[in-house]
Amino acid sequence: MLATTKSPCNQDIPESSKENSTERIFIRANTIPGTLDEIRNKHVIPVFVKDNEPLISQADFIETAMGAVSQCYYGDQILKPSIRLSHPIKGRVPDARDKPPAELHDWEKTIYYERMMFAIEIPSIAVEINGNLITLTIGGVKSYNQDNLYNKKGADEHFKVFAGFQNKACTNLCVWSDGFASDIRVKNRGQLQSAISNLLTSYNPVDHAIQMSTLAEHSITEEQFAHLIGRCRMYQYLPMKIKEDIEPLLFGDQQIASVCRDYYSDSSFCRNKDGSINLWKLYNLFTGANKSTYIDQFLERSVSASNLVIEICHALTHRTTSWFLT
Repeated sequence: MLATTKSPCNQDIPESSKENSTERIFIRANTIPGTLDEIRNKHVIPVFVKDNEPLISQADFIETAMGAVSQCYYGDQILKPSIRLSHPIKGRVPDARDKPPAELHDWEKTIYYERMMFAIEIPSIAVEINGNLITLTIGGVKSYNQDNLYNKKGADEHFKVFAGFQNKACTNLCVWSDGFASDIRVKNRGQLQSAISNLLTSYNPVDHAIQMSTLAEHSITEEQFAHLIGRCRMYQYLPMKIKEDIEPLLFGDQQIASVCRDYYSDSSFCRNKDGSINLWKLYNLFTGANKSTYIDQFLERSVSASNLVIEICHALTHRTTSWFLT
């Protein structure tokens, strides 16, 4: 059992050793890595069409989150954010409007990325589950496609923020509903900081870690796993009336196929020799498959994975029924 210290958010959290790494690939899909300096100094900022006022930039979002994290977890080791970008929006300066693309100089090109996700790791807050070290990680998503750019400053700007854990063995992010704000709508940076701080103070990492640790205590058989996979494939074709009584599942066929493949071949989370698999490993098969998700759907699917495995755990613990197992 790890020792615990008191955090500024009035929660008991475990101590862990220091580390210096800052770049963790928590999502792949069609993303590329980015840096805060690059976003701040080289990317243009979208504006509202009606008054040409800038939106809250992705750099502002990251810096605001870093400030809130520093206040809430003052005294803990906080690493630089790991940033992933996708969907580039390219442009050029007016003087280069007639140039062929191959002849453009770097200073004549403009760019920003429509979607951005970042994660800030706090390695001094960690716990071990089933032999895997997990560390507290906080981050967010900004997708400009969710904003109405044909408006003027003062219109709602949309953000997503999460607080959860990252599995050091595989860099999978573990996010559950209590640590996820899916639709933060703000008009300025001050409101954004307040929303992030509210999430951090309400989120309890100890409760989350305890919830995940119970997953390692329960297993399903190979037959139950096969039944689960079949039900997951069936879910998206169910009539809406039947879906209303079932925990929503946001994983598609591609992700479910990845779960099946890794059930046999993943070096850390594959099945046991008898075909059984504990729920912690099963959960990580789903969070691993989630890495192929686009930025704008990543966090919702992450929460969906948590809800699914927690429901199965509850069914096994209390001997109740779950549509995914029965």
